[in-house]
Amino acid sequence: MRITKQFSFDAAHFLPHAEDGHPNRRLHGHSFRVIVALDGMPDATTGLIRDFGDVEKVLGEVRGELDHHFLNEIEGLEAPTLENITLWLWARLAPPLPELARIEIHRDSCGESCIYEGSRHR
Repeated sequence: MRITKQFSFDAAHFLPHAEDGHPNRRLHGHSFRVIVALDGMPDATTGLIRDFGDVEKVLGEVRGELDHHFLNEIEGLEAPTLENITLWLWARLAPPLPELARIEIHRDSCGESCIYEGSRHR
């Protein structure tokens, strides 16, 4: 069984490895939408895989690190591609959310996304 919770953030970045003259080499910003999925079976007593309030608290902490920040200045996001942001999120969320099964990050205005399902795909 799977439950999901979403959050969004707005942030600026540039891609330092883009070719000179490429628009992504310049400072720019995006609105990001993140979907976090947790897998498990409901607890016999609570009927929950995980309380959404607990999930929201963890996601809020991570969102606070990203929202309205310059991603290139965040440790581990010096090259803030969708792929690297997804891996960064996984590293932050997996310890407090051991049920973590999947992270999706979307840039809806660009029609782009990245999906990661953990180490089973490495």
